[in-house]
Amino acid sequence: MKVDLAKKLNQKKYRTETGCYLVEGEHLLLELEKTAISQAEIFVTEANQNWDTRFRKTVIGERQMAQLSDTKSPQGMVAVVPMAETRKLAQQQAQKQARSKTDQNLKSLYLYEVQDPGNLGTILRTLAWFGGWQLVLSPESVDPFNAKVVRSSMGAIFHVPMELDVPLDDFMQRHDRVATLDMNGDALSSPVFQRFDAYLFGNEARGVPREQLQDYNVSPFTIAGNGAIESLNLASAVNMAVYEVSR
Repeated sequence: MKVDLAKKLNQKKYRTETGCYLVEGEHLLLELEKTAISQAEIFVTEANQNWDTRFRKTVIGERQMAQLSDTKSPQGMVAVVPMAETRKLAQQQAQKQARSKTDQNLKSLYLYEVQDPGNLGTILRTLAWFGGWQLVLSPESVDPFNAKVVRSSMGAIFHVPMELDVPLDDFMQRHDRVATLDMNGDALSSPVFQRFDAYLFGNEARGVPREQLQDYNVSPFTIAGNGAIESLNLASAVNMAVYEVSR
C-alpha cells in the first residue's frame, strides 16, 4: 500500500473502504509479530530500517511517517493490518481457549454506544487478560480500529473477538438472561453474577436505555461504594465485573 493511501486510514471512512487499519509503535508491532496474521505491511523510518520483521517492509522519510502517525512523537514504525484477518484469528484463538475450560462457551460483553477510545481500549485489555470473552458493540459506538483504541488496547485488539454494529434488540433476543449494573441491584460479589452468559454496559454519560430493556429479562447488580461520587468510570466498572465473573 502506498503511503498516501495508508495515511488515510486514520479516518474511519477509508478504514471501512479498504478493510485495513493502522498499528503504531514498537510494542504493538512486537505483539503483531506474535500473531498468525500474514498480510500486514510495515512502514519504518531510516532509523528503524533494521527492524526484523516477517512482513513486507518499506522505508520512508520522517515527514511521511509524521503523516501516518496519530501521535505527537512518532516512534518511526507503523503497520497496515487487515481487519478481517485480525477478527478471524481472534475468534479462532478465543474458541480454542474456551475449549480448554470447563465452560466451553464464550461469554458476551455488550457495550451500548460507548464513545471514549481509551475506555474501549482498556476494556479490550481486560477481556484479553481474563480470556473467554467476546466483545459486542452497538451501532454508534466508537470504532474499535480507531488509532487511539488500538494503541490503548496494547495488543488486545489481536486477541478479543468482536461483533460490530449489533442493535440492542438483536443482542437481547439472543440471550434468555442478561446482567447489567444498576445502583439498586444485587451485590456484584453475589455468586449469581457469575452465572450469566451475557453482560450489558451502557454509554459513559447516559448509561443503558432502560425503556428499551423493559421487555427483556435483565438482572441488575451493584458495585458497592461509599457514595462520595456519582458513578464509576465505564472501564473501571467493566474491569471489576469481569474480575468477579472470572475469579
